[in-house]
Amino acid sequence: MTENREHWGSRFGFILAAAGSAIGLGNIWKFPHMAGQHGGAAFTLVYLICIIVVGLPILLAEFAIGRRTQLNPVGAFKALSGNSQWKWVGLLGLGAAFVILSFYSVVGGWTLKYTYLALTGAFSTFSSENNVAAQVFNNFISDPIQPIFWHVLFMGLCILIINKGVKGGIERWSKILMPLLLVLLLVLVVRGVTLEGAGEGLRFLFAPKWGDLDAEGVILALGHSFFTISLGMGTMITYGSYLRRDTDLLRAALSVIVLDTVIALLAGVAIFTAVFALGQDPAEGPGLIFVVLPTLFPLMPGGAVFGVLFFFLLFVAALTSAISILEVVTAYFIDEKGWSRSRATVTFGTIIAAVGVFASLSLGDFNVLAPLGDLTFFDMLDGLSSKYLLPIGGLLTAIFVMKRWGLTNFMEELQAGSAWFKLPQRLVWGFFLVAGLVVAYILFDEVLGILV
Repeated sequence: MTENREHWGSRFGFILAAAGSAIGLGNIWKFPHMAGQHGGAAFTLVYLICIIVVGLPILLAEFAIGRRTQLNPVGAFKALSGNSQWKWVGLLGLGAAFVILSFYSVVGGWTLKYTYLALTGAFSTFSSENNVAAQVFNNFISDPIQPIFWHVLFMGLCILIINKGVKGGIERWSKILMPLLLVLLLVLVVRGVTLEGAGEGLRFLFAPKWGDLDAEGVILALGHSFFTISLGMGTMITYGSYLRRDTDLLRAALSVIVLDTVIALLAGVAIFTAVFALGQDPAEGPGLIFVVLPTLFPLMPGGAVFGVLFFFLLFVAALTSAISILEVVTAYFIDEKGWSRSRATVTFGTIIAAVGVFASLSLGDFNVLAPLGDLTFFDMLDGLSSKYLLPIGGLLTAIFVMKRWGLTNFMEELQAGSAWFKLPQRLVWGFFLVAGLVVAYILFDEVLGILV
């Protein structure tokens, strides 16, 4: 165990930080538009099942690996496998974190820009009839300067928080931002359900219509259940490494999953009640947040205020996830290379921001992948991480627990703070097997889709 390692100041602070990592743009931006396109409540139910079947076992594994070793993902796999080839699983997670934050911070910049637009009353000029909102959004993301400015500002905030350390930075700000996020979301939910016609939105989200759920929707629900808890990128191993031995890992994992799921559902309520109340299409896709909603807020009583609250909420969710991803890279260079926190944070925060510049430019006239076709550098980073790096990392983590580290060692670590939790090893092995098979199926489907 690493000497003099930073630890969380409290179990509550750790849960808020881990939940903040899980609760991000995936919950508030991605989940609603995927549910909207693939059957609403039917998609939601499949997603919830996958959260328990796939998310919980791998989340527990990552917490346990991190706490046992008190190291970053690369160091953790090296320590538990005798410096064997399993260390590459940790390096895969480190790479995934780097890739994800490179484009995630660009979208984080968009949330800052739209918070500014809402504050300045710009939404009042938007109209769904003349497509102003879509034009504004497309012109903004394709501009060579504006989105980069907001992207760099967003990354600067991440660097400032991470540079303050675990307790003084991540935990302190998680205790501020997470309650704020929940309050903002509840205010938006109350506003949404009080709109005339909001009942249609609630039925869409909670009354299953299985005929509307297609095969693609099932695959997306499987994949999103994995992505949304920040698995496969080393985040939860890193956060677990700052835990003390007496932490109840099972209760902590369940708390994170419950908070993550509740936030996703509340976001769905806030968004779909407004969409249905104002007669919009719930299957609008990714543009639902940045194109459709800005046209709806001016039509609501008090819409100017609620527009500001919503996009500030989106920014907070993006920030809490982004700082956890940057901490993965920072922890590696602190543990493995002996760098100071300040040097590691500033150096790699800057490098990630630089890669993000190319991701942003690719949405306009400058795309480094242009010779290869229509794929943008932004989309390549998104697809590479969510479709391949994260699932592969999760699959290998499940195999590592079952075959290399061993269930006996895993159960011993789990029960160090969860003595009340006793299950037969065969049953636990079964959970990991199912989780691994589900993730393997996701990967198989993706590869088959490319080949066919």
